[in-house]
Amino acid sequence: MANEVKLPRLGQGMESGTIVRWLKAEGDRVEKGEPLYEVDTDKATQEVEAEASGVLLTIAVAEGEVPVGQTVGVIGEPGESVTIESSAPAPEAAAERAAPAPAEESTFRAVINGARDKTTGRVKASPLARRMARERGVTLDGLSGTGPDGRIIAEDIERAEAAPAEAAPRQAAPAAPVRVPAEVESVPLTSIRRTIARRLTEAWEVPVFQLTVSVEMSQANTLIERSRELDPDVRVTVTDLLAKVCARALMRHPDVNVQFAGESLLRFPSANIGIAVAVPQGLVVPVIRAVERLSLTEVAQARAAIVGKARDAALQVADLDGGTFTISNLGMFGIEQFIAVLNPPQAAILAVGATVDRAVVVDGEIVVRPMMTITLTVDHRAVDGGPAADFLRTVKTFLEDPALAL
Repeated sequence: MANEVKLPRLGQGMESGTIVRWLKAEGDRVEKGEPLYEVDTDKATQEVEAEASGVLLTIAVAEGEVPVGQTVGVIGEPGESVTIESSAPAPEAAAERAAPAPAEESTFRAVINGARDKTTGRVKASPLARRMARERGVTLDGLSGTGPDGRIIAEDIERAEAAPAEAAPRQAAPAAPVRVPAEVESVPLTSIRRTIARRLTEAWEVPVFQLTVSVEMSQANTLIERSRELDPDVRVTVTDLLAKVCARALMRHPDVNVQFAGESLLRFPSANIGIAVAVPQGLVVPVIRAVERLSLTEVAQARAAIVGKARDAALQVADLDGGTFTISNLGMFGIEQFIAVLNPPQAAILAVGATVDRAVVVDGEIVVRPMMTITLTVDHRAVDGGPAADFLRTVKTFLEDPALAL
């Protein structure tokens, strides 16, 4: 009996994916659990395994964006007839198109060029834009998206809401062609770079504030050196200690260990720490889970494993999902202080600078101490200044006396 190959939901909140390429051709033999095709999500490109054995009878979608649950191929026995029913759009998208807007908001209708995927006809919109559209009664169908790849973003929803109902639809004037000198190389955006651009654009819409402190790192440096001496096979780093310290601080300040979910805050029982990693394709943030339960050595081992996977382009969606807090460390590049961009829906991210010797005043005397500057960026919708300051103070205390956190 033929088995339809449907696009699976590979992570929380995934609504669609883009088929990049098939690893099998029509007529090829396929074994259950064997990689069948590659799909690009908002977070990673990964292989999807076959859920049944047989012959790949047909490929319904060779490439392009499709909603979760749509049939993309069929596996069966040689000669078996194939019938693929028309796949409906994802439930959320269908509900958006079918449900009428509230009467008092019915004037906020989409008017200009549609932002639809040419393969599936599905409206392309960011999760934030979809939520805003539902809350404000704006219909996505027909809206002109100004985000990456024509995707509808929050600003498009706000413009549609503000537009008068009587305004006649107008065709946007074509943009003037950009003249690129012959010596300039035009590099197409990769899928991960488009995702980075979209997510940073969404992050820019979040109201944030920053808090900065300087940390005296004498005891922290000693601890790291001793850890390396005791176990030379595991290289403990400043990032590992930061992850452990932040995890312990998040357990003391659970109001910071949250995600903003529109109408609610999701408070997590464990600290799942994301580590920003620069790779040739761009920036990824793999997650170490339940860091508060791990020893410093175990954190170092987990960090080395996920960074290795990131640099080998072997991360799975599961490696990137569920983070509750992110650390971005540019100290190894000599950067002394910077502000990190929030990683929604997380409520906070810590930017870590280099440790440098500075003159400081201790007991009325000027002395030289290794100092590190850290800056916390916080989503003000989820966390207020007082709780954020308390959390950062705890992080500073733990770094200056690590024994309190271990």
